[in-house]
Amino acid sequence: MYQEERLLSILDFLQKNNRISVEEICTMFDVSRDTARRDLVKLEEENSIIRTRGGAILPSIQEEIKNYSKRLETVSQEKKIIGKKAASLIYPNDNIILDTSTTVQACAEHLQNMECTIITNSINQAEVLSNKSHINIQLLGGTLHKEHRFLYGSSVVEKLSDYYVDKLFVGVIGISETGLTIAHEEDGVVKRKMVKQAKQVIVLADHTKLGTNHFFKFASLKDVDLLITDKTPPKAFREILRKNNVELLVADGETKGE
Repeated sequence: MYQEERLLSILDFLQKNNRISVEEICTMFDVSRDTARRDLVKLEEENSIIRTRGGAILPSIQEEIKNYSKRLETVSQEKKIIGKKAASLIYPNDNIILDTSTTVQACAEHLQNMECTIITNSINQAEVLSNKSHINIQLLGGTLHKEHRFLYGSSVVEKLSDYYVDKLFVGVIGISETGLTIAHEEDGVVKRKMVKQAKQVIVLADHTKLGTNHFFKFASLKDVDLLITDKTPPKAFREILRKNNVELLVADGETKGE
């Protein structure tokens, strides 16, 4: 077998098993330890693996977080359905916090023009709501994150201390037994404060976010009152929600739980 063929087979093995040892390479291809090490060196030079003591593992790949404008271009039908369902939970005279996620923006877009107060650190949410004459908008001032279009910093966190609201609608990149996670710490610090200021914490997350984690944890599952998603999660995940007293609402209007 040529080296190129072995390298492809090694990568295929790693995709299925996450790691491989020099001994396994020797056994699989009937080659010497020196040949196995040369194969791993070659793969490392191509940035295909990370060599470890006695073998190799695949490099960790984090999904790139697109900037806000790019994410808006790819807002899925699932997010729109979730946003519409979330908007139906806002009533006249409610005091609400909306965070900076594109799923929460879908909520803002479906919100009826009613007497209520919306607090947000998202310039996009404020712009969407500015066309609704009866809605009072409180835009939290701070440092602008230009790429992701949110305001952050100590002034935002301090101002949030002045507000106690009925509901918080918050998006995540990951929600799991570990908690709620997001890509940017500066955004997460603001979300953490938002959670503390709300009577009811409502998480908006499509099914791809369930059971996953990302960089910065800003809340635990016990902080969440309601999760709105687009598909009924697996039984194991529903059990995790139940243990943490999190209600589940599937965006087609069907409530699931055990």
